[in-house]
Amino acid sequence: MIRLLFLVGLLLVALASPAAAHTVKAGADLRVAQTIAGAELTLVIKATTRVPGPLRVEVVGFPTAPELGLRLRSMTDGRVVQGSVAPGRPAELRVEETGPHELTVSAGGETSVIPFRVLVDRGSGWEFLIYGGLFVAGLLLVGGLLTGAFNRRGRSAFVVTAVAAAGVAVAALIVVMEPWLPAGAPDGAEPRPTDSALGRPYIQRVVSTIPARPAAGEEFVARVELFDGSTGRPVDDLALHHEAMAHLVVTSEDGRYFRHVHPLRTAPGRMEVRLRADRPGRYLAYVELERTDSGGQLLTGEFTVTGTATSTDPPDPAPRQAAGTVTVTPSVPQAGRAATIEVATNGTPRPWLGMAGHLIVRGQDGGFLGHVHEMGTPSSRLRFTFSFPAPGRYLAWAQYATERGITTVPFTVEVPR
Repeated sequence: MIRLLFLVGLLLVALASPAAAHTVKAGADLRVAQTIAGAELTLVIKATTRVPGPLRVEVVGFPTAPELGLRLRSMTDGRVVQGSVAPGRPAELRVEETGPHELTVSAGGETSVIPFRVLVDRGSGWEFLIYGGLFVAGLLLVGGLLTGAFNRRGRSAFVVTAVAAAGVAVAALIVVMEPWLPAGAPDGAEPRPTDSALGRPYIQRVVSTIPARPAAGEEFVARVELFDGSTGRPVDDLALHHEAMAHLVVTSEDGRYFRHVHPLRTAPGRMEVRLRADRPGRYLAYVELERTDSGGQLLTGEFTVTGTATSTDPPDPAPRQAAGTVTVTPSVPQAGRAATIEVATNGTPRPWLGMAGHLIVRGQDGGFLGHVHEMGTPSSRLRFTFSFPAPGRYLAWAQYATERGITTVPFTVEVPR
């Protein structure tokens, strides 16, 4: 009997499949970072427990967020409901069914369309086995007791009781192993593609600006268009990657201009964000994203800003810059070996993009970009671990959020030969 239970356990573990990273699950909130109307914010679509029912939407600003117009559309029957949301004033939009929806967010003349799925957990199929097994075992135990009461030899009662005990043991085994057992798909989940084992092709990109040659001090649109590497069709199946559909890092060639923003989805396969550069020259763009069933990618591009340098800070989503104390250990880092970077903060950091802090490192020539996170508890010092790939000079920016907004601490690191 013990061998049988052990084999059952091995079979259940073999059938279990690991959860995919960055997959939105039923019962979990959906958090989407957006850079819209000159503000950095996170839109929170709360978990749905039943349909028909309310869908609660909240917004968190860094430090503040404008009032956002909301338009929720079911992709199944086209039903539309509207509302608005602001910090401290959540919205409730009624949903009638599970499955694919689009949430259109508007503010300051800008619009973002966020595709998502309303998911409702239908419960684990293993619960039926657990409670069903216990119910049957209870009946068998009662039957065994009655059989023993009317049968002097008791052999039948022993057999019935043994079978009942085995049923209880199997149910208990399932209870213990349930966290590792494959869960049933929630209502509204996307059907798994037949070629998911092979993954999906990587993304090709076009990075451009509108106008094509923006002038220093004037607002422009940075646009990223995404195409399937096999078919050439627009890519519209991005997975949330650290609470954003895409992370866009834009730096001037000399590194004095730095922006880490989260572009808006304005059309299938198209991401846009409004910026304003304060100096002419060559600018480098890096896009971090993840495609469903494909994996993370870093896409690159560049553009040129014309005109003359402006004397005032541009009124775009510019993070506050601060001269923080930065300590690198060892003080002379070696290429290819991990170094510890500590950054003193001005205030207690609050979670931003799911992390206490971010460290973005760019090679002097722009050919390398790295992005790591502080994974500990927010405190007055942030600790990062980073391996510089080769000797050279690196430009770095540590970022964290407080009640006053997002702060960027720029610094450089020299890695000797």
